[in-house]
Amino acid sequence: MLEPGRYSSQKNNVLTHLKEGHQITPLDALEQYGCFRLAAIIHNLRRDGHAIKTNTITRRGKTFASYKLEIEAQASNQTDARLL
Repeated sequence: MLEPGRYSSQKNNVLTHLKEGHQITPLDALEQYGCFRLAAIIHNLRRDGHAIKTNTITRRGKTFASYKLEIEAQASNQTDARLL
């Protein structure tokens, strides 16, 4: 059983990863955080107000998404919030 306070949610792990300036793909999320449904987590983060850009990548005939936090949009939203 997991001890309280000794783990982070997948959503928090992915958000921290993005805030550190990294991109993330579904394979990255699975390997690093055990997350099988990265698109659902990205959807929830967007719903929470985070500006996340999707880049479609095709390699060896396979297409997948890569996600990155849009720092400029996040910074301007924080500035706008401070002005209110």
